[in-house]
Amino acid sequence: MSAPLKPFDQMSPDDYAAIGLKCGLEIHQQLLTRRKLFCHCPAGYYSSDYDAVILRHMRPTLSELGEYDGTALMEKKTKKNIYYRIQQDTVCTYDMDDTPPFFIDSEALDTAIEIALLLKLNMVDELHIARKQYLDGSIPTGFQRTTIVGVEGEIPYKGRKIRIAQLGLEEDSCREVSDVGHDRVYLTDRLGTPLVEPVTYPDMRTPQETAEVAEILRRLTRSTGKVRTGYGAGRQDVNVSVAGGTRIEIKGVPRISAIPRLVYNEAMRQCALLGIRDMLEERGITPETFQHHSHDVTGAVARTQFVPIQAALNRGERVRCVVLKGFAGILKETTQTDTIFAKEFADRVRVIACLTSAPNLIHSDAASEFLTGGVWQRLRKKTKARPDDALVIVWGSEEDVRCACAEITIRAHEATEGVPSDTRQALKNGTNGFERVLPGAERMYPDTDLPPLAIAEDRLENIRAWLPEPVWDRETRYREMGVPDELVETLSISPRADLFDRIVKDLKVDPVFAAVLLVQTLKAFGREGLDTDRLDDTELWAVLEAHASGRLAREGVAGTIRRLFEEDDLEAILAGHGPADPSAAEVDECVADALRAAERASFKTADARRRHLMGTVMARLRGRVAGRVLAEKIDALLGA
Repeated sequence: MSAPLKPFDQMSPDDYAAIGLKCGLEIHQQLLTRRKLFCHCPAGYYSSDYDAVILRHMRPTLSELGEYDGTALMEKKTKKNIYYRIQQDTVCTYDMDDTPPFFIDSEALDTAIEIALLLKLNMVDELHIARKQYLDGSIPTGFQRTTIVGVEGEIPYKGRKIRIAQLGLEEDSCREVSDVGHDRVYLTDRLGTPLVEPVTYPDMRTPQETAEVAEILRRLTRSTGKVRTGYGAGRQDVNVSVAGGTRIEIKGVPRISAIPRLVYNEAMRQCALLGIRDMLEERGITPETFQHHSHDVTGAVARTQFVPIQAALNRGERVRCVVLKGFAGILKETTQTDTIFAKEFADRVRVIACLTSAPNLIHSDAASEFLTGGVWQRLRKKTKARPDDALVIVWGSEEDVRCACAEITIRAHEATEGVPSDTRQALKNGTNGFERVLPGAERMYPDTDLPPLAIAEDRLENIRAWLPEPVWDRETRYREMGVPDELVETLSISPRADLFDRIVKDLKVDPVFAAVLLVQTLKAFGREGLDTDRLDDTELWAVLEAHASGRLAREGVAGTIRRLFEEDDLEAILAGHGPADPSAAEVDECVADALRAAERASFKTADARRRHLMGTVMARLRGRVAGRVLAEKIDALLGA
């Protein structure tokens, strides 16, 4: 039996090694393109407004080998109504599979090639477009068009290499609005947006390593300046397994900071499920000996005071009980943080039987929380259950509860085998829940609508010529320049990074001053509501050039940049500063005027008077004199 894991903050790398933890990543990063991947609709225009709604139902079809995909069969059970909210400016008939695709967007392909080269991947000679089945309804066609750009690369990580299996280029899916009961609603504005998907091998051995590698990949893509940013623009799928378990895919993790607890809880879950399998085997319950039966128990619970069942009975719905032979006590076993095994059943019932109201089932391992002892006795008598059997109760329409009972049975049988192959949903509390069965390899097949596309060598050479410096090399170089650590990572992926390099190299501006200006100062302006994106590199270069040439003192640089938000004529702004080094007489006159004005005011302390004088004179001289020089002069006059 697998031993329970220590608490999250007490786990060490040796503890994870002991359970054989392995993790891999699939990073989905939207590209900053003008149009979508296979049509001419604009990309990046998101709105909750819509002009029409389309209803569709997903139905499984036989593959060319005469087989059904397991995910397709699962989705059929849900009997979902899939609603698509369509905004006419962001979708076209291609998205609904009513017209063929256009050729792949060249801008997206060039960016994908650039990222593939940064990952040191072996580039493919030809792009072959494939269709990947998407059977949850998030893509109206039921498939996603995707292609592989490069294979077998690597990135450095703490003295070793993390292997990159491949980089894919594909189209994004819809945004989910809601999923309640048998109705699932999507917005189609995001549909078709180009994505790149770097996929790693399972080379990470701790949750923290997994998050750190995800951060490296995020910074690498951001360093190109050609990817979208903001919530949802980058999403991570995390693959987790332990010794004796199986690969579990946790889908759509929106924040890298959430990865460590998600990985820990999935490792904990797999160890717990292996322990449950061993417990059942000790009881003589194996895949071959597993037994169950189910019953309609509507009459037996007719007088219950449990509100959810009472409400269901008032609606004319049915109540059924599944008896799991020999499972008593198993359903309350801990599987994740503050989570018990019974949630595995509740998740399946929620997703597949569409019983989405919580709670959607109750069980005898927590009998006193739901029904009275007398009701449980009647249920055991009616179902002929023994004391060592577990009872699971579900309620809803006749069709839904029968589906729920079937899923409870399937999940209980899987418990005798260990860890089922699931795709899991990341939850906000760091745990995960069932999303669907893991699709098989047969979900991918060639797309006959698009011919292969050869990647010409001159195209690769053109992209190589403009390839940005690897982000890890850039970060090392910035640290060697003396740039503070808190600025290094932000600056290395900033669109202003190349400008920073030119300012330091060609203008000989102090690297720390330039870094603070381009990161912290511009960020502060943004917090004030100023649109820093509209400042182009040419304007910033001109300001720093004026400083480097002596026309503008360091203290006047930030103020000059601020004035650019209000005035367009930089030369006029600089002319207002006068010479960068005012004469001693001009400085003395400014200080004397400030001293005379200060005599008419009262200050609590001498330091307060000094700060007032500094501010007054600096404002008048518009940063034309160094603050150190001015402070010395004011201190001397105050002392006199």
